[in-house]
Amino acid sequence: MSYGIYKYPLMDLRQVRDLREMLNTSEELYGERAAFLIKDPVALREVEPKSEAALAYKPNPNDEYRSISFKQYASDVRAFGSYLKSLGIQSDDKVAIVAETRYEWYVSYLATVNGLAIVVPLDKNLGPAEILNNLERAQCNTVIYSKATADKVEANLGEINFVKNFINMDYVADLAANHPEVYFWDVLAKGYAIREQDKSYDKLELDPEAFSILLFTSGTTSKSKAVMLSHKNICAVVNGAPSMVDLKEATCLSILPLHHTYEATCGFLIQIYLGNTIAVGDGLRHIVKNADQAKVTLFLMVPAILEAIYKTIQGKLNADPKLAKKFSFGLKLTRFLRKFGIDIRKKVFKSVHDMFGGELTHIVIGGAAIEPKILDFFNDLGFAAIQGYGLTESSPIFALNREKYYDSASAGLPIPSMEAKIINKDANGIGEIVGRGPSIMIGYYQDPERTAEAIDSEGFYHTGDYGYIDDRGFIYITGRKANIIVAKNGENVFPEEVEFVLERNEIIKEVVVYGERDEKSEQIITAEIFPDADYVKSVLGTTDLNAPEVRDAVDQAIKNSNRELNTQQKVRDFHIRTEPFPRNTSNKILRNRHQKNV
Repeated sequence: MSYGIYKYPLMDLRQVRDLREMLNTSEELYGERAAFLIKDPVALREVEPKSEAALAYKPNPNDEYRSISFKQYASDVRAFGSYLKSLGIQSDDKVAIVAETRYEWYVSYLATVNGLAIVVPLDKNLGPAEILNNLERAQCNTVIYSKATADKVEANLGEINFVKNFINMDYVADLAANHPEVYFWDVLAKGYAIREQDKSYDKLELDPEAFSILLFTSGTTSKSKAVMLSHKNICAVVNGAPSMVDLKEATCLSILPLHHTYEATCGFLIQIYLGNTIAVGDGLRHIVKNADQAKVTLFLMVPAILEAIYKTIQGKLNADPKLAKKFSFGLKLTRFLRKFGIDIRKKVFKSVHDMFGGELTHIVIGGAAIEPKILDFFNDLGFAAIQGYGLTESSPIFALNREKYYDSASAGLPIPSMEAKIINKDANGIGEIVGRGPSIMIGYYQDPERTAEAIDSEGFYHTGDYGYIDDRGFIYITGRKANIIVAKNGENVFPEEVEFVLERNEIIKEVVVYGERDEKSEQIITAEIFPDADYVKSVLGTTDLNAPEVRDAVDQAIKNSNRELNTQQKVRDFHIRTEPFPRNTSNKILRNRHQKNV
C-alpha cells in the first residue's frame, strides 16, 4: 500500500469541526483523566480563593504537581463563558488575555472563543504603551490579566475607555472603591450560579469559518501584523499535525508563552484534543526539575532551549575524558545494533533519560531552524527529536517531520491538509515557499492590502521564506526573502545559512550577516558579531570584547568557517559589537537594527 510522501500510515484520529466540539468530545472521552498538572492551590480548589492561605501562597518550584480533570476543566470553561455572556459580550467583541501561563489562561481562552467572542492573546512582556496600542488596534472591550501584568494593563486606564470589563486572575484586597476590576474566581462562581438557571452559553451560534482569534505577530523588521484566524484554521492543524506523530497519552511540559500560536495550538489545544496532560512549568530554569516532577513525555521547544541543554551535556563530556570515551563507545554500539533492529539507547544513555525524569520520549522543535547535528544527537540518545515549520498565518504548523521518517536538516513534510510548492525558482531550484489549505489565515486585521500581497488569487499564502522541496516531499528552508543578499555575480546569498556556519565557533555568541556596499557599490558579505564573553574570559583572559586578541580570534574563526562556505557566501568583512543584539519578545534578533552599537 502506498502512503504517499508520508512513508507509513498516518494516525487514525477523530476529526473535529470547531474547538467547542473538540472540548466536548475530549470531556466525553477522557472525563476524569488529568488535563492539567498545576501547583496553585486556588485553581486546585484546595483553599478558598480569598482565604489567608490563598493570599499567602507563593509559587515554589519544589511544590508537587496535582491534577485537574478534563471534566473539571470543561465545566470551568462553560461557567466562565456563562459569566462573560452575562456581561453582554457579543460575537464580534474582542476579549484580550494578558498573563503568564496558568490555569486561568487556559479557561479564559476557550471560554471566549467557543462561540462567545474573538479572543486576543497578548504578550505579557510588552510594555504599557505596546499593550495599549494592541488593545486600541483590536478595540478590546474586555481584558483578563494577572497581578504580574496589572501595572502595565492599568497604566493607561484613562486612555482605554473602550475597555468595559477588567478581570484579574489574582485577588487584590486593597482596591480603590472606583477601581473597575473584578476577581476571576469570584466571577467563575457567579458563572456556576448562572448555569443553574441558564445554560444558553452552550448553544451559542458558532461559525467555524468566522474570525475568532486575533494574534499580533512579533515581527523582526516592522510593526507587528495582526493575524485573523478561525476555528476552521486551527482545527485543520489540530486534526492534521497529530496524525503524523504518535503523541497520544503524553504529558507535555508547557514552557513557551501561550500568546504564541505554536504553544497555543500545539502545547495547549492539540493536547486537549488528544486527551493528553499539560504540566504547567515553573519557568525555563526549572525545566529539568519539572520534567522529573511531572514525569513528562513530551517537550515542545524552540531551538535555543534544546541548544542550551545540548551545550550542558557537551560541557560535562568535555570536562571528563573518561565519560566522553564511554559516551562515544555507547553511540557507536547503539548505532551498530540499530542496524539489526536492536534498540538499547534508553538503557545505554539512562543517565541522560533520568535527567528528565526517565519518561521523556519526544522532543518537537519549532519557531526557528536548529542545527541538524543537535537533533541527530538527541535521536542517538533515544529520543524522537524532530522539527517542524510554521507561521502564525498557517495556524501555525505548515510542515512536520515524522518520528520514524525524518530529515534533521529539513523543516518536514507538509501536514495532510497543506498543499505546498516552490515558486519563482532560481537555477538551483530555490524559490519562495507557498502553501494553500484550510489552516491558512483569513487575512491581516484591517489590512486588505497586506492580505492581498500575502495570499494570491489561487489561495496560496506566500511565506516570505525561500527554500526547496526534494523528491521525497521534504521542505528545506534556506532563508528569508527579505534578507537575501545579491552577490556580485547575481547569485542569491541567504545570510541565515552563513550565520549557521559561523555560530559553530565557540567564540561567536550572536551574529548577523548582511550585505555592506564597498567603494564600487558592490555587496560585500559582512558579519556583525557579538563574542561569547565567557569564552573570551576563560580562553583569552580578557573581559574587553574590543581587545586585539579578541579580534584576532574572531578573524581566525571566520577564516575557518569560510572554508565551509562557497565563494559567494564567504565573509569578507566583520564588525565586533560589545552588547547583545536587540531582540523582539519572541527572542528573535531585530535584523534591521543590526548596525547599532558597532
